[in-house]
Amino acid sequence: MKAQYVRAMDHLQRLCLIIAGVCLVVITLIVPWGVFTRYVLNSAASWPEPLAVLLMIWFSFMSAAVCYREYLHIGVQIIPAMLKGDARIACGWLIELCMAGTSVFMLWYGTKIVQAFWFQSIADFPIVSTGISYLPVPIGGAIVTLFVIERLWTGKLFQEHTAEELSHVSTE
Repeated sequence: MKAQYVRAMDHLQRLCLIIAGVCLVVITLIVPWGVFTRYVLNSAASWPEPLAVLLMIWFSFMSAAVCYREYLHIGVQIIPAMLKGDARIACGWLIELCMAGTSVFMLWYGTKIVQAFWFQSIADFPIVSTGISYLPVPIGGAIVTLFVIERLWTGKLFQEHTAEELSHVSTE
């Protein structure tokens, strides 16, 4: 059962990565189009900037979930590194429970925000609900909650990086 859950989380992570990648590619294409229409055609398109903002929100929340699962999020490792044995495990559980609390908060209150703004429309896209701009908050919270459950279930609370994994990172 645990292996199936981990595989499902692998697929979910891959989906988040694909969504984030597509958002980044589309942003990369539409922002220059907006600049081109404004400065070359002298007739600015109104949609590239708000669409880029909307896609950046999706990109941020999906990327944050991927970074959390890959242990690439910002974290202070000084205290856990000083601890050994049960104290280190307890610290890891405390950190993950705090993370779970944060992600459940995002899920709960993000859903409330989406519901509150669902029947309003985005000015530049009248057929698109404003709630869609807030939708990444509860979705990101749900995904991170699933990743927290995975960490707690598998017991992989901390990941020690090897020299080979860190060798591509510049320290200059």
